[in-house]
This record gives sequence, structure tokens and C-alpha cells, in this order.
Amino acid sequence: MNNSVERKGKATALLPLIVFVAIYLSIALVTNDFYAMPVTVPFLIAAVVALLMNKKESINDKVEIFCKGAGDLNIVLMCLIFILAGAFAQVAKDMGAVESTVNLGLKVLPSNILISGIFIIGCFISTSIGTSVGTIVALSPMAVGVADKTGISVALVLGSVIGGAMFGDNLSMISDTTIAATRTQGCEMRDKFKTNFFIVLPAAIITAVIFAVITSGNNATLSGNYQYSIVKVLPYLSVLIAALLGVNVILVLVGGVALSGIVGIATGSMGVIAFLQSIAKGIAGMSELVIVSLVIGGTVELIKHNGGIDFLLHFITSKVKSRKGAELAIGLLVTLVDACTANNTIAIVTTGPLAKSISSKYNIEPQKTASLLDTFSCFAQGVIPYGAQLLVASGIAGISPFLIMKYLYYPYLIGISAVIAIALGFPKIKNMEAGALKKVI
Repeated sequence: MNNSVERKGKATALLPLIVFVAIYLSIALVTNDFYAMPVTVPFLIAAVVALLMNKKESINDKVEIFCKGAGDLNIVLMCLIFILAGAFAQVAKDMGAVESTVNLGLKVLPSNILISGIFIIGCFISTSIGTSVGTIVALSPMAVGVADKTGISVALVLGSVIGGAMFGDNLSMISDTTIAATRTQGCEMRDKFKTNFFIVLPAAIITAVIFAVITSGNNATLSGNYQYSIVKVLPYLSVLIAALLGVNVILVLVGGVALSGIVGIATGSMGVIAFLQSIAKGIAGMSELVIVSLVIGGTVELIKHNGGIDFLLHFITSKVKSRKGAELAIGLLVTLVDACTANNTIAIVTTGPLAKSISSKYNIEPQKTASLLDTFSCFAQGVIPYGAQLLVASGIAGISPFLIMKYLYYPYLIGISAVIAIALGFPKIKNMEAGALKKVI
């Protein structure tokens, strides 16, 4: 057993994290806006606090430890994947892939299950483009129009949009949360996808049925000319299929960027210069997330060096007596951090190292831990009224985010499904390679 797990550590080493939460929450509460404070600032302050602690070591030694954490293989690789994912998402959007994907879904939408259909379209779009907020921005105006034409509550329709958006946020191969969860736990995306899919599929099916039942009898159809191009949908499909086949994620994203550019240029949607500018814009859009990941990596390494991770591990495991208890603890940790930061990717990156330590002690497979981190963080992010998802949707519709909360069936159900999966030990993960758990310690 890892000796560091047996040490009690020091609670004072957690001061940087406490400083981060205190600054972030205080500014959010004072301004009544959880996005008023750029997340990079409190994390930078937390990093400075970590560097000033432990007077027994020189500042040079502490800076070296910080850089070691920031330069960890998984952190750097995660940043590279973020950059490529940003480039792919932006190029695909600029050449019209998002619009074509949305319109394709609307074209085939069955009129007798209108709201369930919108939920399913949201699932497909978010899984394709890897962003819940992007899906909500694309679908919410249409959802408001549906509500106006059918008399169905706009809050209900937006609930279906947010539910579908969180489905893909949780499962997509190019979602920030998937990338963060798999890289912090050292597992393959396709393995995490398979584990995750079986946990959330029942929630998705039940959600679709609920929407169909509560809106049954409404046979209104959507009017409008929803033009789409199958060719422009191909980049999303190619990325999804390639990732599921186990192709290296770097190659998948590079291929996705190239294919999106080729399709865009060939269809006249963009020129070569516009293609290059789109790549640059996508990379720039990921800059904050990359910076935060590097700062968190260094700060967590200092916290670990000072005994903070050991303290948390000892404290949690002293209360936990079984593998199921450990899985619940991981879920609770990432849920609480997401509630504090209103950012599920940051929550996963922050709790990832501790989750890895807990999973290694209780022999929890890396893909199961990654799935728990992603699912519980998406549950929290999908229901908090101050999260970007509800704020964007409510802002487009001009209603309070609290009105939407009672219709967030899917986010609530994935939280319930995750707890049930833990209780039942589901899904069973077979054919684990010998020593696979040791690779991620």
C-alpha cells in the first residue's frame, strides 16, 4: 500500500483551497453573480498562498515543486487536448456544422412527441459538439418559439433543452468534463464512455418518457424551412466514431479540425484565411481553462507535498469503510466543489487527484472513478440556478432560472442513477489488466 495513504497529513495544507473558495464565494454572493469573478484570479491567489506556506523550505524549492505539478504529463496532455478541442469546436461552428446539426434534428422531429424530440436532439447535438452551453445557445431560441406556438410552458421546453445538453456534456468525447475526468484518472475515453453510458442511459430513457407523457395530446408541428447539409454534419460523426473505435484522441481532434476545414472550404462556407482565424479563435477560447489547469496542477502538487491530500484522504477514508462508501465520497466531493465554483470542469480538475488516491486505496477502476466525477459534476452543474447552463437558457427566454428547475428531470435522474449504480455495484467492469490500478497511482 502507498505509504502516503497511511499518513494523516496536515489540515493547514488545505489553506490555499479554502482561500480560493472564500474569495470566489464572497465575490459571487456580494455581486449576486457567480461569473463576476474570473476564476483564474482566485486560483492564482491560492497558488501564491501555497508558495508562501511551509517556511522550512526555500521559495526556489517550492517553485520547483509547483512547476513539477503544473508540468505533470496528464496536466500538459489535458491542456493540449483542450486546445485541439477548442479549435475543432470553433471551426465546426464557423463552417455551419452546428446549424446543420440542429436543423437536421428539427427536420426529423416527430410532432406527437415534440418535447421528447427536442430532448433527444439536445442529446445528439451536445454529444456531437461537446458543449452544453453551446447546445443551449443553439436550441433555446427554437425552444422558446415552440412554447409560443404550442402553448407549452417555456420553462418545460427549456428543461428538455438543458437535459439534452447535460447528456452530451457528460458523455461527449470532446467535452471538457470527459477530457478532464479521463486524464486525471489515467483511463481511456472509450472505457469511460462505456461505463458512463450504462449509468445514464436509464435516466435518458425515463426523461424522454416523462416529457412524452406530460405533453401527450399536443400535436402541434414546427413550421419553418430548416435547411441542413449532411456533409457539414460529417466532422461531428467522424470524431464520435473515431473516438469510440479507440483512435488516439490527439489524432481524432486533429483529424476533426482538418475535416471541418476541408468541408468548410469545399462548400464555400469559409476560405483558407478564415479557417486559420477560426482555429486561432478556438484556441484562444480555451486559454482560461488551460491557465487554470496549469495553476491547479501546481497548487495541488504543493498541497500534496505539504500533507493536504494525505489529510483529506485520511479524513475521508476514516469515515469510509467500503468501496461503495468511497465511490459516494468521490461523488459528494465533486458535487460540493461544483456547487462552490459553478464550473464542472474546474470541479473535476480540482478533485481529480484526491479521487485518484481514494480509488487506488479501494481498488476502484479508473474508468469508474472518471465516470463518477463526470456524472456527479454534471448533475450539480445541471441543477444549480447560478450555473451557466440555467443562466443562459433563462436569459434567452427572459424568465427566472428557478422556474426551470422543476423541469430538470434529466439532471436529477442522472444523480439518482449514479447513486443507484454505486449501491448495486453497476456496471461490472471486466477484463481489467493486471496492475492497471497501479498505473494511475
